[in-house]
Amino acid sequence: MKWIAALVLGTTLAGAQAQTITMASTTSTEQSGLFTHLLPEFKKASGLDVKVVAVGTGQAIDMARRGDADVLFVHDQVAEEKFVADGFAVKRYPVMYNDFVLVGPKGDPAATRGKDIGAALKKIAAANAPFISRGDKSGTHAAEQRYWNNAGLAANKGTGYKECGCGMGPALNIGASSGAYVLTDRGTWLNFKNRADLAVLVQGDTKLFNQYGVMAVNPAKHPHVKVADAQKYVDWVTGPAGQSAIAGYKIGGEQLFFPNALK
Repeated sequence: MKWIAALVLGTTLAGAQAQTITMASTTSTEQSGLFTHLLPEFKKASGLDVKVVAVGTGQAIDMARRGDADVLFVHDQVAEEKFVADGFAVKRYPVMYNDFVLVGPKGDPAATRGKDIGAALKKIAAANAPFISRGDKSGTHAAEQRYWNNAGLAANKGTGYKECGCGMGPALNIGASSGAYVLTDRGTWLNFKNRADLAVLVQGDTKLFNQYGVMAVNPAKHPHVKVADAQKYVDWVTGPAGQSAIAGYKIGGEQLFFPNALK
């Protein structure tokens, strides 16, 4: 009888395990508080739990390439499209967007305030002002490097430029404690409590647009992935219910992300 009980227990555990999918995502989606708002709604709709591993976008993509995730939800469209082109997902779906902002000391010693991110970075480099980069191959880090490159400053960011190799929240903490400039996604900034003397200085440049995409990992590459359940999440978050839930997430009355899967 013991072996029967063990078999039943094993079957039960396997069934319970099948009710959880793993999502590789970026720290900005988690640290903004979005998943705390979103995932309970998905569970109500599907019965599925989602285990989120929040790392930089580059690390999240590497994790999905290894087959260590069922779903990928990140914000580096070029890298996402390569992920699909390499066969690790069948399709990439746009989900939502927000924007990046440059924050720094309210006194703005490098005189960066305005709309032009390239002009602001040139002033930071010229002043050798402190600047904290995530330096972690995240979507935010990739965007920041593009802005430096576009400004002609790939090799000369000033002596104040430092890479922390850390997530968005820790980078902002370092910036707040040291009076440094930091490029951040707006969602994490709105949910960030330890602002000290930091304020938004540069915003509104069209280059600061920040698109997020989602995709199920291709079982042709990794047969063990839970592709049916992963696709349920993709369909939900890009469908009317998920898009409405994204639009409904606000802090202090301010919307953090703007759904655009249905456009």
